[in-house]
Amino acid sequence: MHIIRTTKSICPVCYRIIDAKLYEENGAVYMDKSCAEHGTFKDLCWSDYRLYKQFETKDIEGAGRREINTESAAISEYKGCPFDCGLCPQHESSTVLGVIDVTERCNLRCPTCFAKSNGNSSGHDKDPDIEEIKAIIDNFAANTNAAGLQFSGGEPTLREDLPELISYARKKFDHVEVDTNGLKMAQSEEYCKEIESAGTSVVYLQFDGVTEAPYEKLRGQKLLEVKKKAIENHRKAGPKPAIVLVPTVVKGVNDNQIGAIIKFAIENSDIIRGVNFQPVSFCGRTSYNENERITVSDVIGKVEEQTGFLHKDDFFPPSLMSVLLGTLGKSEVGCHFSCGAFSYLVIEKNGKAGEKVEPITKYVDMERLAAAYKKKKKIPVFAALRSIHPGFLKELFIGFVKSHSYWDLSDLHFNLLFIGSMHFMDPYNFDLERVKRCVIHYGLPDGRIVPFCSYNNIHRKEKITNYKHQIKPLQGLRGRGQSPRK
Repeated sequence: MHIIRTTKSICPVCYRIIDAKLYEENGAVYMDKSCAEHGTFKDLCWSDYRLYKQFETKDIEGAGRREINTESAAISEYKGCPFDCGLCPQHESSTVLGVIDVTERCNLRCPTCFAKSNGNSSGHDKDPDIEEIKAIIDNFAANTNAAGLQFSGGEPTLREDLPELISYARKKFDHVEVDTNGLKMAQSEEYCKEIESAGTSVVYLQFDGVTEAPYEKLRGQKLLEVKKKAIENHRKAGPKPAIVLVPTVVKGVNDNQIGAIIKFAIENSDIIRGVNFQPVSFCGRTSYNENERITVSDVIGKVEEQTGFLHKDDFFPPSLMSVLLGTLGKSEVGCHFSCGAFSYLVIEKNGKAGEKVEPITKYVDMERLAAAYKKKKKIPVFAALRSIHPGFLKELFIGFVKSHSYWDLSDLHFNLLFIGSMHFMDPYNFDLERVKRCVIHYGLPDGRIVPFCSYNNIHRKEKITNYKHQIKPLQGLRGRGQSPRK
C-alpha cells in the first residue's frame, strides 16, 4: 500500500466529518476511512493509478482560483467544511456553471436519481415562483463569473414559464442550458421551437444507451425511442439547435455501450455537441452497490477499448479546459484534477465523401498550450495560433478571434464533439479537497451558492418549504483578477 494523501470525508451513515486517506493498491486508487461509531469504509476512486498520476502532473495548479473577502464572508457559527457552504471562506474555486433547481417535480420516477426527484407532476410540491428564480439568476450574475447557467430539477420542462426563465437568463449569460429527460420534447416539435427561440444554448439530454436495457434498469421503463424522438424534434427547432447527451454510467449495466453512444453522437453530430458521461453517484434514491462502482479512469478505458480512435492519452484533467476556455475569453476551470476528464473529437465534414473524425490532439498541441498558460496565466492569441496545426480548425479559430462573435464561436464548436466524464461524489467517496475546488454551484433561494457535491449529499436534505425570502447578495466570490459584470 502506498499512501497518496490524507483528506477529510464524511461517514456515509451519520455524516460526521472523519479522517480519510487515499492510497494506491494493485494499480488502483482507493479511499479508506473510519467512523468511531459505524466502522471502516473502503471505496474505489480511480481504477488506474498511472492515469491518476498523469492527470495530477498535467493539472494546472491555481486555475480558476478565487480571491476571498474574509470579512464579508465571515461565518458566525462555523461548523466546518462541508456544512458552511455559501460559499464559505475555505472554498478555493470560482463558479464556472451555475445550477438552479426550478422544480422538484418530475414526470419519471427513476430508480437511479441523485436528486431523489419525487415523480409527482401534479403540483403537490410547491415550485419557487418566477420572481424568486429570477432573483437567484441575478445573484449568480452579480456575484460570480460563471460562464453559464443551467436549469435543473426535477424535470424543468414541467414549468410552464420555463421559456420566460430561459429568456431572462440569456440577458445575463451568453450560455444557458436545460437539463431534461426529453419526454416533453418528444411529445412536441412546437415545444422544442419554443425553448430554442427563448434562447436555450444547449439541451442536456438524459441518454443512457443505444438499447432499451439500460433504460429499463436505470429509469424503470423503455425510453430509447422517446430519446430519439426528442432529438429529431429538436433538430427542427432552429438554425443551430444543440444537444449534449448525458449518460449515467453503471458498471455491468451500460458500460459496454460507451463506444456505441459516442458513435451515435458522431452520426448525429449536426445537432449533438457532446457526450458527458457521469459515473453513478450513490446518493439520493440510488442505492449503494460496490459492484456497480465505475470511475473516471474506467470510462476513459472503455472509450479507448470500444472506439479505437480515441485513446486515454487524448484526455486531460478539467483544469486544462482553462487553456481552451481562457483562449475564448471564458471562465477558467479550477476543479480538482480527479473530478473528471475531457477531450474533443474534431469532425471535418467532407460532403459526399463523409466525415473525418479525429481527436483534438491531432490538431492542437495541448501540451504547448498548457505550458504557455502556466507561464503567463493566460493564453495570448499568438500562442494559441502557434499551437493549432494548419487546416480548417485553425481557420475557424481565426474567424472567432477576429469577430469575437457568439455565432463564430458556435461555428467553431459545431466542428467539435466534446467527450467528457464528470464523477460527482457520494457519501462513500466524499473528499473535502475535491469539494473545496468544485466549480459547479447551485444557487439557493436564501442567497447561498453551494458546491454541487456538498449540495446533493448534505444540503439537499435541508428541504426548503418556504421559498419567500430576501436574496442576500454574497461578496468575495469572484475569480482572481476579474471585474464585476456590467
